[in-house]
Amino acid sequence: MKVLHVITGLEMGGAEQQLRLLLRRLPAQCEVVTLTGPGPVAEGIEADGTPVTHLGMSGNHDLTVLPRLTQLIRAGRPDLVHTHLYRACVYGRVAARLAGVRTVVATEHSLGDAVIEGRRLTRGVRTLYRATERLGAATVAVSDTVAARLRRWGVPEERIHVVPNGIEAHRFAFDPAARALVRTRLGLPVDAFVVGGAGRLVPGKRFDVLVRAVTQLPGVHLLLAGEGPERETLRRLAEQFGSGDRIHLLGVRDGAVDTGHDGRAAPAGDGPDIPGLLSAIDVFVSPSPEEAFGLAVLEALASGLHVLYGSCPAVDELPQEQAPGARRFSLGVHELTTALRELRREGPGRLAVPPVVRRYDIARSAEALTGVYEQALAAAPARRRRPAPVPAPAVQAHPSGVVALPDPARSPAPSQLSNR
Repeated sequence: MKVLHVITGLEMGGAEQQLRLLLRRLPAQCEVVTLTGPGPVAEGIEADGTPVTHLGMSGNHDLTVLPRLTQLIRAGRPDLVHTHLYRACVYGRVAARLAGVRTVVATEHSLGDAVIEGRRLTRGVRTLYRATERLGAATVAVSDTVAARLRRWGVPEERIHVVPNGIEAHRFAFDPAARALVRTRLGLPVDAFVVGGAGRLVPGKRFDVLVRAVTQLPGVHLLLAGEGPERETLRRLAEQFGSGDRIHLLGVRDGAVDTGHDGRAAPAGDGPDIPGLLSAIDVFVSPSPEEAFGLAVLEALASGLHVLYGSCPAVDELPQEQAPGARRFSLGVHELTTALRELRREGPGRLAVPPVVRRYDIARSAEALTGVYEQALAAAPARRRRPAPVPAPAVQAHPSGVVALPDPARSPAPSQLSNR
C-alpha cells in the first residue's frame, strides 16, 4: 500500500507529532507533503526515513499550490491520499480528485464547537469544509466528541471513523533523576511546589488563567512549555504581579517522539524536554476550555501526575475510574487557585499510571487507521464506476492567481470576540 500524507505544516504541534508517531508504525510505503513550514517535525520524519516534500505555500489563499500538489500526486501514483488539518484537507482532497486518486482519507485533529485549529469557525469555513469532504472516502475523528461535531455538520455517518490519538506511554514515565536534573538546571528549590503546562501560547488555550492562578500562590513555580503570540503577554502578566521569577516560559520543547539513542527525547535548546518537564513538576494544568482530544493531559497522566483540566475528550468520554488523578475545573482563576492550593497542602506525590493511558497506545491507533485505509481501498472500484462531480464552489480562481478560501487563521479568536 502506497500512501501520500498531506499536512498543512510540520512545525511543533499535536497533529504534526501524531503523524510522525503513526508513520513509524503504519504497514505502508509513505511519503509526506507539507504545504507550509517544514520545521523540526519534518526534520524528524526525514530522519526516521520518510521523504518530506515542502511546497512553499505562501498563504492560505495561495492557489498556485493546487496544480503543483496535483502534479505531485499524479506523478507519485499513491493508492491513497491522507490529509491532515483544515488547509491540507481542502486543497488535498481537490488535488487528489484532479490527479485521479479517489481514495482520500482525512483526519480531523482539531475541531471544536466554535473553533477549528484554535480559530473561530465561520459559515464560509464550514461550507467549504463540507463541500470538499464529499470528495473523500472517509473522515477520521480523533475522539467521539469530534465525531459528534462532524455529524452535526452533516458529514454522513458511514464516512466517519473514530481513531483516537495515541502516545508512547513509556516515554513519559516518571524519572527521579530527570526531576532533580531539571530543577537544578532551572534553579528551582528542591522542595518547591511546581506546576506545569504545555501547548501553543494562543488566547484560546487560556494560559492567562494558569499564570494568574500561580501568581496568587507564593512560592509556587510554573513551568510552561510552548510558543505563540501570547508569550509576551503572559510574560508581562507575570511581571505585573511581581512573579516573573516564578513563571518560567520555556519555549518549544520536544518530547512527543523519541529522538535520542537512550530512549528519551533530545531536548530542544538548553531546557528540558517534555518527559523531563513532567518528571520535574508536581501537578499538570491544561486550562483550555475546548479540545478535540487532550494529548497533553494524557502524557501527564502517563507520568503519574495529578491533572487539572478544562477540556479533555480522551478522559471525559470514559468512566472516572479510568483516570482517577484527572479532575475537571470550570474556567476561572479562583477555582484553579483553590484546587492548586489544596493539592499543595496534601502533597500530591506520584500516582500509578491509570488505565486510560494504556487505552491510548499509539500502536492501537496505527492498527485502527490501517483498517480505515483497507476499508476505503476496498470500496474504491465502486466509486470509480460512479465518479462524484467536483463541487464548483470548492476552488474559484481569481485573475490575480489567488483563491477566496475562507481562512480560520484570519478570523478573530473567541476571546477577542467576547470583548466586542
